[in-house]
Amino acid sequence: MALLIDDSCINCDMCEPECPNEAITMGEEIYEIDPALCTECVGHYAKPTCVSVCPIDCIDPDPSHAETPAELQYKYEVITGKV
Repeated sequence: MALLIDDSCINCDMCEPECPNEAITMGEEIYEIDPALCTECVGHYAKPTCVSVCPIDCIDPDPSHAETPAELQYKYEVITGKV
């Protein structure tokens, strides 16, 4: 499942440069994660780097974008051209 940044985000700028898929961008008020690009770092790292660097724990699973590990792996392969 893709991740979601909640309203408690303080725009600390820690998550955006850590995303290997460039799924995180600045929204109108807080950072946002593009679910089409978020693989929860599957294919890149053992766990999501944005979650690891977030100082206030405002990044959670996005219940409206549930995906299995296999689906996340396939999305990684499509994004990186490794299909």
